[in-house]
Amino acid sequence: MPTDPAALHRDAIVIDATCPLLIQDKSRIALYRQGGVTALCPTVGAVEGAGPTFRSVAGWLAHIRRNDDLLLVRRAADIEEAKRTGRIGIIVHFQGTDPIEEELDLLDGYHAMGLRMVQLAYNVKNRVGDGCDERTDAGLSRFGIALIERLEALRIVVDCSHTGYRTTMDAIERATRPMVFSHSNPKTVKDSPRNIGDDQIRAVAATGGLIGMNGFPAFVAARAKPTVDDLIDHVDYTVQLVGDDHVGLGIDYYYGQHPYADPAEARRLYDRWVAAGHWNPAAYPPPPYHYPQGIETPDRLPHLAERLAARGYGDDSIRKILGGNWVRVFREVWGG
Repeated sequence: MPTDPAALHRDAIVIDATCPLLIQDKSRIALYRQGGVTALCPTVGAVEGAGPTFRSVAGWLAHIRRNDDLLLVRRAADIEEAKRTGRIGIIVHFQGTDPIEEELDLLDGYHAMGLRMVQLAYNVKNRVGDGCDERTDAGLSRFGIALIERLEALRIVVDCSHTGYRTTMDAIERATRPMVFSHSNPKTVKDSPRNIGDDQIRAVAATGGLIGMNGFPAFVAARAKPTVDDLIDHVDYTVQLVGDDHVGLGIDYYYGQHPYADPAEARRLYDRWVAAGHWNPAAYPPPPYHYPQGIETPDRLPHLAERLAARGYGDDSIRKILGGNWVRVFREVWGG
């Protein structure tokens, strides 16, 4: 007999693999705790250089040290320890490789500080390759090839979200361990430069990796206020394409979304990102951003298990999607 979805969610390991909501306010971790999250990946580095990024990582380490209910995750067993002890695991994640500048040796320093997942590009061209919203679609640079080799040597998860098609496929061809799209949806369900094609989904699944489902409304559905069932349409499609071992969560809750930013603040943030070239209005429409109804904010994530069960997913599949698949990938890349 199927487990009650609320009880299943409480018992499961739940991982949100992309959490830019925490960039401006670490106290919002409380929302994830209310949502039953076991481990999360704050965006600790992205489009800035080494100096600001080392300060950001150091700030997170100090925050974890000051809060007994948090645990820095360095290996897969730390996530299980977080679940057992009622703490929240913090997984250091970069959404881009600008923090590495031109010095691959910086990766050794970041890894020593806890870095465990690195996204190759953030929408536009960088030293590694092209982003998914760049005018061109070049592949990995020579520096990018060396970067992949160093990431794999350090056993850091390679993340292809926001990254251009050819750069992504080049990286996957060189993979010897599972690779991921931490927060990307299938383009067949919702056409967007930020979503990914079926061949990309199949290719990353073939490495043993997974695709984290993204709740940013413009990547979920054509309407401004999608529902949790719209997001599950992406889950369904991906599961049918590559199986339930290759789907996870990367909801991408964002500090500029409703209700965390008022309309004027959200617009200022949007205009700043567009002016800097990080966002293209063709992929990122103006705010407000209403995340899928039913899981609008992290504290409402338990509703996802309920809707997955209503859509016919069994206990084992729900556990995998909520976080079990992430644990498997992390164990294969990082070790136990």
